[in-house]
Amino acid sequence: VQLQAFGGGFVQAGGSLRLSCAASGRAIKNYNMGWFRQAPGKEREFVASISSGGSSTPYADSVKGRFTISRDNAENTVHLQMNSLKPEDAAVYYCAARLLRAILGARSVDYWGKGTEVTVSS
Repeated sequence: VQLQAFGGGFVQAGGSLRLSCAASGRAIKNYNMGWFRQAPGKEREFVASISSGGSSTPYADSVKGRFTISRDNAENTVHLQMNSLKPEDAAVYYCAARLLRAILGARSVDYWGKGTEVTVSS
């Protein structure tokens, strides 16, 4: 499956952005999907994931209550609504997919998309 993330950009602290991930090649209905991010000089870190049916949506503690992950299996897309953005949210955000099983970290991911950059000014 090929993943393409888009929707990144520049936003002031406190603002919002909506990232989207479009999948092609295969239907994502059997994939757990997720978002990771990587800031300069830091390791790639988990942000959020969503189970194939959408019933389970774990989040990193740093984004709980501010970010919301969702998916539309009919459209083969996944979204990440980011509200109340902080400067520390600035990073390149990556879409991820894992077949059938939960995403448990970067090493568990089967497919990565190219990232989309989010810049947050203070």
